[in-house]
Amino acid sequence: PMPQPHNVQRIRPNMPDYGITDTPTDGMLTWDWLDAQLTTARNYWVCTTRPDGRPHAVPVWAIWMDNTLFFSSSKTAIKAQNIAHNPHVVVHLESGDDTVICEGILLTLAPQDPRKPALFQAYAQKYSFNPADNDDPTTSDWYELRFDKIMTWRESDFLDSVAYWIFDV
Repeated sequence: PMPQPHNVQRIRPNMPDYGITDTPTDGMLTWDWLDAQLTTARNYWVCTTRPDGRPHAVPVWAIWMDNTLFFSSSKTAIKAQNIAHNPHVVVHLESGDDTVICEGILLTLAPQDPRKPALFQAYAQKYSFNPADNDDPTTSDWYELRFDKIMTWRESDFLDSVAYWIFDV
C-alpha cells in the first residue's frame, strides 16, 4: 500500500441530519482501506458535464498507482469532449456498500510522460490488455486525477466509518 500523501487531511464530516456531528474519529476509514479499494476496483465511473450543463457518466478501466488515478479515452468520446470543456469530474467506484467518491480535476498526460511505461505495465497486468500497443496521442489521451476531496464509508458502519479526505491544491 502507498502511504497517505502529505497534502491530505482526513476529517469527520459534519452531517447532523445523518447523526454525525463533531464526533470522535475512532472507526474512520484509513488510507490503507482507501488505497486497497482504488487498487482492486475493476470499473471506475467517471462523471463529467456536457457544455450545455447536462451530466454524463460512463465506466472506465483505470489504474491507481502512486496515489494517482489514471485512465484513457478516445479523443472523440463524449467524456473526452466534456473533459476538454470542463476538466472537473467526479469518479466513483461501483459499490454503495464500500463507498469511494473522488472529486477533482483531470490533467492530460504529455505523450512522453515518464510514468507511462509503468502505467502501461500495471494496466496490462490488471486487464490483460497492453495499452502501449494502441497508444496514439493523435487519437487518445491519458488523464490523471488531481484530487480535491475523496469521500469514503462502509454502509455496514456508516456512522463510525465515514471519512472525508481533503487535499491541499
